[in-house]
Parts: sequence; structure tokens; C-alpha cells
Amino acid sequence: MDKKDRVIDVWHESLITDHARYLQHWRVLDNAEKLRAEKFKTDQLQRRYVAAHGFLRHILAHYLHTSPDSIRIETGTHGKPYLLDYPQLVFNLSHTGDALMVAVAELCQLGVDIEQCKPRPIVADLVHRCFGREEIAYWQSLPEAEQLRAFYQFWTRKEAFVKATGFGIALGMKDCVLNPDKPQTFLAVPASCGLASEWHCRDIAVAEGMCAALVADKAIASVVVHERH
Repeated sequence: MDKKDRVIDVWHESLITDHARYLQHWRVLDNAEKLRAEKFKTDQLQRRYVAAHGFLRHILAHYLHTSPDSIRIETGTHGKPYLLDYPQLVFNLSHTGDALMVAVAELCQLGVDIEQCKPRPIVADLVHRCFGREEIAYWQSLPEAEQLRAFYQFWTRKEAFVKATGFGIALGMKDCVLNPDKPQTFLAVPASCGLASEWHCRDIAVAEGMCAALVADKAIASVVVHERH
């Protein structure tokens, strides 16, 4: 797939399921996923996990033209999942509350993040610990009423980046710096991740009170959002 042709699919799902759908998701999980699901301490968390990973398997089966229970999903050294038998198809998932987001593409490093924009007393502290100099200056210049949403916009972009790299937050979110004037681009990334110009970000429109973004290390021609609630 050429850079100019790269299309990323984003699947936006609700994790609220009835009993029949829950059982449908449960049946397609592998043994490791079922064991992990059984370790959750509350029924709500277990149901969300089963729905998220069941949805994921059904979405991947759509691309692979195979049964969802036959798909072998492995994790890398730092926990990023990948398809053992189809490494060319890449995916990433994120969920917040009852909202799930799965991004799917080919032949790239890909990350996605969705967050509820909840007020947090430590937002200013997180900005200074996790934002770059240019991002901090931009955030501080905003009216107070706009700062919470702006924080989550930057946070989801940066979270999507560290997930795309496969290292997660351990990579250091302060070292990936988005351009506040052109947030689809990066001003800086850690040296181990190549050039900042190689990375591309897109915000994803979601419901009021949420923010979402995806990041890939290839140019993005378009993002197609599939919503099922």
C-alpha cells in the first residue's frame, strides 16, 4: 500500500451488550482472554473486557475473512497486540467507560486513544510533567474554560503516539511534542522513533464530552469511521 493510498478504518462501538451478545463475544475469546476476564473483580469490568475483545475479534474477522475464534492475537515485549498469522494487518484498541474504539490499517505502526473529558485536580500537574515546552505555552495561553478539553485533545494524541510505537507511556510522553498550530504533525519525537516528520496524527470526532485521536508512522489519506451503538 502506497503512502498516498493509506486509509485507516476506525470502529466506534458501545460496550453495553445484552446477555445473548455477551455470550456471543465470550465464545470467540481464546483461553488466555477468558482467564483474564475471570480475574476482574466486578461484573461490569468483566463484561466490558469481554465485549471489547469480542468486538475486536469480530472486526478483525471482517478483514481476514475468517472466523473470529480462529484469530491468533499475540502481544509484543511491551504489551502491544498483533496478529501472529497476518502481521501486515495492524490494529489498536482503546476504551473509556462503555465506549470502544478500534483502529485498523495495513503496514504501519498504529495507535488510537479515546478518553472521557472528566475534570481532574491534577490536570495542570500532568501538563507540566507530560507536555513539551510548546504544548505547555499553548495550553497556558488558553482561557480557563477551554483548558480541560485542550488537555484531553493533546493527551489522546500523545497516548495514541506512545501506543503506536509499542512502548506505551514508558516511552515518555513529554518527549513527543505536537505542533499546537498544526496538531496533525509532530515537532519532536524520541530519537528511537525516527523523524518527527514521519509521524501523523488525526483527531476523531466523537460524542460531546469525549476526545479521540489516532497516530500512524505513515501518511494518512483518510480516516473512515464506522459507528455501531
